[in-house]
Amino acid sequence: MLANTVPAGLQIDWTHMITYNTIMSVAAGAGLLTIVWFGWSLTRTAAPIRADAWSLSFAVPGVILFATGLHMTLTWPFATYFPFDNIIFGETSLGFGVLLLAAAFYLWRRRDEIADSGNAAGTVAAAFRPLSIFIIGMGLSLIAIAFAGVIFQLFAAPPEEPISGSLSNYPWIETLFMSALFAGVGLGAVLFPFTLRSVEDRRPTTLLQRVVALVWALTGLAFLLFGALNFFTHIGLIINTMG
Repeated sequence: MLANTVPAGLQIDWTHMITYNTIMSVAAGAGLLTIVWFGWSLTRTAAPIRADAWSLSFAVPGVILFATGLHMTLTWPFATYFPFDNIIFGETSLGFGVLLLAAAFYLWRRRDEIADSGNAAGTVAAAFRPLSIFIIGMGLSLIAIAFAGVIFQLFAAPPEEPISGSLSNYPWIETLFMSALFAGVGLGAVLFPFTLRSVEDRRPTTLLQRVVALVWALTGLAFLLFGALNFFTHIGLIINTMG
C-alpha cells in the first residue's frame, strides 16, 4: 500500500543522507529562548538566581547542538544531495552548542560566586563579555548565510515534503522565511556584546537590549516550532521519496 503513495519524482537514498536537523532546530530555538529568559531573570526579577538550575537549561540544548553539529561538520552527511546544508546547519550548530556548553560550565562552577556577588547580572555579563569576538563572528556568519539563502534560493522544500512542499511553486516564500530567521539571529549576535556593558554598570534596560531580546525571542520560537513541525514533514518526505 505504501508503494502507491511514493511519487515518481524525487527519489532519495536515505542511507546516504542521515538527517537530524529536526532536533537541531528544536535545540537551537530552545537555546535562544533560554538566553532571553535567563537575561530577563537576571535583570528584571528580584528573586535570587539559581545558577545551577540555569546551567542545566543551557547544557541540554548545548549537548545536542555540539554533538550533532560536530558530526555534521566533520562527516558531511548531506554531501550527496544538499552539501551546503552541512555548512548552514552543522557549523552554526557546533558554534552555538559550544557557547551554550561554555555558559553551562561557567554557571555551574561559579554558582556560589554568582549568588554571593550582590550583582548577579553584572558578574555574569563581565564573564561573558570576552566572548564578544566569537559571538560577533558567528553573527556575521549567520547574516552571510541569510544572503546566500536569498541569492542562491536555498531552503525551499521539494514538493514531496508535506506542508512545506505545498509552497514548492513559490520557493521564495520559504527562502525568505528561513533567511530572515538566520539574519535575525545573526543581527542579535552582532548586537549582543554591546548590551553587556550597561548590565555590568547596573544601568536601566536599554532599547538595544529590548531589541536583541525581542529578535531572539521571535526567531527562537520560530526555530522551535519549525523544528517540531519538521518531525512530521521530514517523516513524510522520507516516506514519499523512498525508492
